[in-house]
Amino acid sequence: MALHRTDRDGWDLPAPLAAFWTERHLCTLTTRRPDGRPHVVPVGVALDPERECAWVITGVTSRKVRNLRAAASSPDPTARLVAACQVDGARWSTLEAVGEVTDDPDDVARAVDRYAQRYRVPRENPTRVALRLTGCRFVFGAALQRD
Repeated sequence: MALHRTDRDGWDLPAPLAAFWTERHLCTLTTRRPDGRPHVVPVGVALDPERECAWVITGVTSRKVRNLRAAASSPDPTARLVAACQVDGARWSTLEAVGEVTDDPDDVARAVDRYAQRYRVPRENPTRVALRLTGCRFVFGAALQRD
């Protein structure tokens, strides 16, 4: 199977890839635990091409938040690397990025809005934070390359 990539300036995505990231598909998000083991959980990921990032909404006490907060103080520059993956038959794509936790109300509102556009309006959560995924690089299979 052919493997294709876009780099940091890759927000001009091939049309099939861009469509795939707007269709309603659950994703998995992989973060790294402080001991180095991967932590993989189902999430919704919403792209924000205008801000060149992707968003995940979650509760402040989630393991993924704790992992990224621990990574922020790590001397290892790769500790904040995350991967979000989605698959639908032969169509698949992984978004590789740097993850950070934000509780800024404007960021959280933006993340909720982007999530609602892709999935549905989420339930109220007074402890909600957002994960901002930046420096995004898309890896994808041949089924999602340019027409």
